[in-house]
Amino acid sequence: MFSLRRPLAMCALWTLLWAAPTWAGTVVVAKRVDMPGVSLQDVRAQLTPGASPDTVQISLRAGKADIPGFGWRKVGIVMEGNLHRDVRMRWMFDGTVQLSGAPGGALSNAAMNLVVDASANTLEINASQGIARIDTAFPLDQPTHAQVNLRNFPASWLQGLLAAIWPAHIAGGKLDADLALDVREDGFQSSGDVTFADIKYATPTGTTAGQGLDGHARFELDATARPAQLTLNGGIHNGELQLGPVLAKLPAHDVVLDLNASAERGSLAVNRLHMDDADALQLNGALTIDAKGTLPKLKLESFRARFPAAYERYGGPWLDNLIAPDLQIAGQLEGHVDYAGEHLRSFGLRTEALDVADSTDQWQASGLHGELDWSAQSEKAATTLAWNQLALRQFTSGAMQSRWRSHDGVLSLQAPLQLAAWKGRAQLTRFDWRLDGAKAERFDLAASVSGADMAAVSQALGWAPIPGTLDGNVSSMHWTGDRYALDGQWTIKAFGGTAQIDHLAVQLPFGNTPGLSADVTLHQIDLAPLADTFNFGAISGKLDGSIAGLQLIGGSPVAFKASLLAENGGRISLRAANNLSVITGGSPASGLQSAMMKLFKSASYKRMGLNVALQNGVCTLSGLDGDDGGYSIVEGSGLPYMHVTGTQNRIEWPLLVKRLKSATQGAVAER
Repeated sequence: MFSLRRPLAMCALWTLLWAAPTWAGTVVVAKRVDMPGVSLQDVRAQLTPGASPDTVQISLRAGKADIPGFGWRKVGIVMEGNLHRDVRMRWMFDGTVQLSGAPGGALSNAAMNLVVDASANTLEINASQGIARIDTAFPLDQPTHAQVNLRNFPASWLQGLLAAIWPAHIAGGKLDADLALDVREDGFQSSGDVTFADIKYATPTGTTAGQGLDGHARFELDATARPAQLTLNGGIHNGELQLGPVLAKLPAHDVVLDLNASAERGSLAVNRLHMDDADALQLNGALTIDAKGTLPKLKLESFRARFPAAYERYGGPWLDNLIAPDLQIAGQLEGHVDYAGEHLRSFGLRTEALDVADSTDQWQASGLHGELDWSAQSEKAATTLAWNQLALRQFTSGAMQSRWRSHDGVLSLQAPLQLAAWKGRAQLTRFDWRLDGAKAERFDLAASVSGADMAAVSQALGWAPIPGTLDGNVSSMHWTGDRYALDGQWTIKAFGGTAQIDHLAVQLPFGNTPGLSADVTLHQIDLAPLADTFNFGAISGKLDGSIAGLQLIGGSPVAFKASLLAENGGRISLRAANNLSVITGGSPASGLQSAMMKLFKSASYKRMGLNVALQNGVCTLSGLDGDDGGYSIVEGSGLPYMHVTGTQNRIEWPLLVKRLKSATQGAVAER
């Protein structure tokens, strides 16, 4: 095997060709050429007399070239041109170079100029392809060190050089750079100034990426260390930058970046970070992005955010997922955050004026001012957070302040809060937030509601107005499976009776379609005002019953098991009787019974009862008793005798709702 001991094959060949004119007509063939940092295979160099005197035509081919420092593996090389010596005794080569298989398609068809100046101890290699140009200068006695100037250089040509420390695919962009490069057996070192435009890249996971990025930086990169070390100071603007869950939409002006980072196997640890986007966000701290693109560590020693610019540029989609989509934020917020190992360790937030609201008007806070301070480990002094107005669905509050304190990892309310709720009053007497706790232990509260107007509650749930009041209390709250269970009891006073609500639980309380579940017990509901309210037809009597397993999604029932009974009788009108019959699949009264009812207007009944169970969109119905012919709903008493029977045991819920609506619109319900 023919072996050359120079670091670069071309430099060795120029040494061999120092007396090139006398070598014209020579062919040099080598199976393999190994040198520090370079390995060539299937090498063939042919020298023939040039067209001009004292020139040599050179053709050099290498089937495979490996330069690990550049990230080149099995790159084919074809180089052709003329060699001559100028009046200053420098060897000059002018020709072309074609690389095949180089990362990013580098130098696939480039013009090349090479100068060997022994008196100046310099080797210059310059290449251009289209508008891209690279100029390099090496000391002859230290060819692993180079001064490099790049102009309109395709960023993708750096793919191989950076692959060992950064697995991203560079898809586009150009750069200008003036830098020093030292290639070593175990990697490379580089430093200098770079200006870049329209950079586009993405890691294999897609969670770290950039598009349309412009900027400039002074940098130092040591890829011989493990992990590789990077120091960078510069600015970046335009385009989008994805860092794990954070998508930054950069402004037209420079965002200042000053950082120290280490990179290895696709992970990036920024040990020191200073960022300054003048009218949106300033921060100092550190962060880590692992090879999967997640954010296992974020420690911001200080940050200052100005909204809405900070949210529009850096807030989504992570804040959208964390809080709510399309937030409306205005004002300023500053503080510190420490997050590691998928757990929040501490935070401090301060604001003099901040307005926050979700896009669906479910909640809003105006004129927030004050601070919150929390730590999972250490005790914190009490802080005050105040607001000009606070609204949580139907709960509203004017100007007031709240006191909070962190102890044993729990952020606790220090004094009760009074809120307006459904034209009544709500009091939050306890609120504990364990930020790093398991989901079942994260929140706990105690609260009460008094004198809430049921008409307002009905409107909030999308129901027809119900007169009455709502009172209740929550002694504690805990997470059970997929909802928050509220221990306590609630009572609705309406229609001369009560509805007692137990086992109340809520899902997605601030979502677009909140869920609610409960068990309801009815006691002595006066049917006369109830029937009048819903225009169902006159009925009198007292109703007792239960609604077990009630589930509402967005205010609409999706499941329940109701048992309703007026055990002590009363009176019922022909219209109400007909509605009950038609709703449950029967027919309106006819013949003699209809004629008698029209004469007497109403009839006495002994008992009235109906059982309804909703599951999977279908209602199962039964009554006081039943057989194959139907089930009794109203058991008559005296004259005129009125007996109402239901005939359908199963009815689809939308059809039952349609019949009920028809019954309340002034006519007999339609089947």
